[in-house]
Amino acid sequence: MISYILWDIDPQLFDGFEFLRWYGLCWAVGMILGYQITLRIYKAEGIPTLELDKLTTYVMIGAIIGARFGHILFYDPVYYLNNPIEVLPIRINPTFQFTGLAGLASHGGILGALIGLYLYNRKFEKDYLWMLDRLVIGGALLGGFIRIGNLINSEIIGIPSQLPWAFVFSRIDQTPRHPTQLYEALFYLIISLTLFLIWRSRKVSNYKGFLFGLGIFLIFLQRFLVEFLKENQVEFEEQLMLNMGQTLSIPLILTGIFIMNWSINKFANKQ
Repeated sequence: MISYILWDIDPQLFDGFEFLRWYGLCWAVGMILGYQITLRIYKAEGIPTLELDKLTTYVMIGAIIGARFGHILFYDPVYYLNNPIEVLPIRINPTFQFTGLAGLASHGGILGALIGLYLYNRKFEKDYLWMLDRLVIGGALLGGFIRIGNLINSEIIGIPSQLPWAFVFSRIDQTPRHPTQLYEALFYLIISLTLFLIWRSRKVSNYKGFLFGLGIFLIFLQRFLVEFLKENQVEFEEQLMLNMGQTLSIPLILTGIFIMNWSINKFANKQ
């Protein structure tokens, strides 16, 4: 007899404390660890660490805003057009409710982070590609913790499965499903570690943009593949050959390949 993993965790950290949620804690832990990795890189390369604090502020604000509006634009623009107040982490109908950071799209988060980094560079005149190569390491780690938050929230669930490690998300239904959030979290952590080890080896240190291109390629390749094991998030995706997550991942996969190829061709002659 196959026994499945019963998953029934309350999204709130403590009963009665609506503002304290596991999802927010996962974001915080991911940001702190990502910051620590980037701090270690800055110290190893002799960069003043005070610069990192300003950079982190720009990138994180950009990522959160981008992820929120990415979800709104890509997945449910009509709903938010009719309920604009819910762009904020609250709901007022039928009663006031704090919803937290619910509804975030990683594709929008990437774009928002890039815009935040551009604004930082425009003000402080830093090397854009150099920073992208370092930030993608901590960014991938943050992505892993966000997916753990999705797992705790019983959201972005997988399709039915009879595998022994299938999860029964009892807050959703009693069907054993692929724990796709856990799959993605593990992939993100592996990607972050891989990028960090490549950075530490210094083998591609002269190829500006290469690490970023590799990170974007790996992140959205795994996203594209894992989507085959996910339930569609919104109804209109049922009519699509590929769901929205896969459709948005394809140009980013190609972008990653292009950046790696461009970096090798541009900087190989400067060795």
